[in-house]
Amino acid sequence: MKTKMNLTKSTKSTLITVGIVVVAYIVMQILGGAGMLSSLMKGLLVPLCIYAIMAVSLNLTVGILGELSLGHAGFMCVGAFVSAFFSLYFKETMAAGPRFIIAIILGGVVAALSGLLIGIPVLRLRGDYLAIVTLAFGEIIKNIINVMYVGRDEQGIHFSMKDAYSMNLSSEGQILINGAQGITGTPNDSNFTVAAILLVLTLIIVLNLVNSRPGRAIMAIRDNRIAAESVGINITKFKLLAFSISAGLAGIAGVLYAHNLSILQAQPKNFGYNMSIMILVYVVLGGMGNIRGSLIASVILVLLPELMRQLNDYRMLIYSIVLIVMMIFNWSPKAKEFREKYSIKRLLGKKTEKGEA
Repeated sequence: MKTKMNLTKSTKSTLITVGIVVVAYIVMQILGGAGMLSSLMKGLLVPLCIYAIMAVSLNLTVGILGELSLGHAGFMCVGAFVSAFFSLYFKETMAAGPRFIIAIILGGVVAALSGLLIGIPVLRLRGDYLAIVTLAFGEIIKNIINVMYVGRDEQGIHFSMKDAYSMNLSSEGQILINGAQGITGTPNDSNFTVAAILLVLTLIIVLNLVNSRPGRAIMAIRDNRIAAESVGINITKFKLLAFSISAGLAGIAGVLYAHNLSILQAQPKNFGYNMSIMILVYVVLGGMGNIRGSLIASVILVLLPELMRQLNDYRMLIYSIVLIVMMIFNWSPKAKEFREKYSIKRLLGKKTEKGEA
């Protein structure tokens, strides 16, 4: 007796999105094994996953919750430095596998707690005010790390916010965080396999949250706050839930980022507001609330400038044209009508009708 498995629309969508990542991973592994990937492309595999995680997690706040946050790079910075500090501290005393797993969990949890603490006062604001405060948070985190000096010796942990000499380390002491010079010697534990697994987990977490009862409550808050509150939805609870999960996933991206570099520094190009705005561009171009769109947009826009380095004089022009085309394709009413008219589901439906006829 044959049984038919009925999958819901949301489950099918989740499987398709996760399947895209799995297929891309398999293809890259095959190409890498055959020696068909350049050193540039191999070096971009982990950053591609990092930026995709950042875009998907930010879409949870901006697209699903409907709040404009410009401090996402700050949460990434928290996860990066907490995990790098932990890994460097236990570099000689703990095996690489368990140490990296704990670092991932620790970076994500601390970033999520930061999001929760920041969200409690900040989420009372809306619109531009919320964007300004979250932007300030990202800058504050970066500047605090740049004046921190942490070291250790046989007497324990030493801390200073003046300079490295003020810690009074012994001759055998080790500087773990050296102010603006950051953290040096973080174990290089990140690889494409781990990054792809974390990207898949991020997609599963976000998509399941969106399609769950709390996710519908979060979208109800986005669509009409007063109506949502009138039917008994706890506005503060669900906004904090979305914001903290988004921050935690950004922290996990920061863990991957920190363990993909030998030197980690809190510089504006790494964790400044430009990084937050760049991730926001991926979200907007992929479609607000469209998780799969954020995934695809981040991959395309990270790859494009690197693959066009031979066209050095024109690559930023081409990049700008691609941004404009993607914006028109995603947001123009005529483009939306075109996508709906020639969507795969509609074409398959027409073929089915012809076959039945």
